[in-house]
Amino acid sequence: KQMVLCIISSIMCLLKSLAMHGCSLTVQGMNLRCLCITKERALIGRLIGAVEVNLASSYCTEVEIIATLVKSEKKICLDPEASWVKKVLNLRITWTRCC
Repeated sequence: KQMVLCIISSIMCLLKSLAMHGCSLTVQGMNLRCLCITKERALIGRLIGAVEVNLASSYCTEVEIIATLVKSEKKICLDPEASWVKKVLNLRITWTRCC
């Protein structure tokens, strides 16, 4: 029992140290926190090149939609509740299935 407490204490110290230095936790390349802090609601559909959808999971309870802009290759988080985002996703799913 004392060994388990020692391990837990060590893990807590490590996590605190990482948080203080601004490090994010990753396991085999997977980020252990939500990536999207702010979400874009403005209509930018024509500027989007690629779309990545991260489903809700144990480390982030929200669906995250990350778009890569065509010209700048900048990544922007989109609001999954915005009607235009839903339309873009449906069009891309339909286009992927048919072509």
